[in-house]
Amino acid sequence: MSTITAPAPTTRNACTQLGVLATGLVGWCVVSVAQAATREGFDILVHPLSLLSTGDLGWLQIANFVVAGLLTVVGAGGLRRALRGTPGGTWAPRLVAAAGVGLVAAGAMVMDPGANFPVGAPADLPLVTWHAYGHMVAGTITFASLIAACFVLGRHFTRGGRRDLAVTSRSAGLALVVGWGWAMTGGVAGTLTLAIGAIAAMVWIAAVALRLRRTV
Repeated sequence: MSTITAPAPTTRNACTQLGVLATGLVGWCVVSVAQAATREGFDILVHPLSLLSTGDLGWLQIANFVVAGLLTVVGAGGLRRALRGTPGGTWAPRLVAAAGVGLVAAGAMVMDPGANFPVGAPADLPLVTWHAYGHMVAGTITFASLIAACFVLGRHFTRGGRRDLAVTSRSAGLALVVGWGWAMTGGVAGTLTLAIGAIAAMVWIAAVALRLRRTV
């Protein structure tokens, strides 16, 4: 008589958390892009995605930040279980969790309206309130953590003999480095390059989480 062995609780928990991580990161990207395409007066060539947190519908992006951040923090636990004992297995989950904390903080501390968004806002992009400064700090934590996580995962894949995945991981991190750096210089369409870089890093980490679900 054959028997069926159920997956260990730890394995089930890791799979669930990795799914939560992917959902949080991809969900943030989808909701942000959908709003950028539909919110009146929003121009991705001029406005950062964070500016979607302002105006009558700003609560949507605020909730997007907070929910995605919480899911990312929870999901980092699955990453820790899946990578335990491997190169990068300590720091990758910590960095992803830090990015999640940054997302929550970015939702709690909103940018000031500006650059003519929402409609009727000043033409410049002021930075005058404590929560606007707080949002910048939260964004710095999030971006830096995502970049570092991508490079740590790149090392993980290199040590595991998966050069293709290592190159992709480092490329995702580099995309955010370049996009963020260009935006900080005030370059043309810097808000677009930042959005592309952030989405690239988040989608890649989500893809890694889904890949790891098949191996835990």
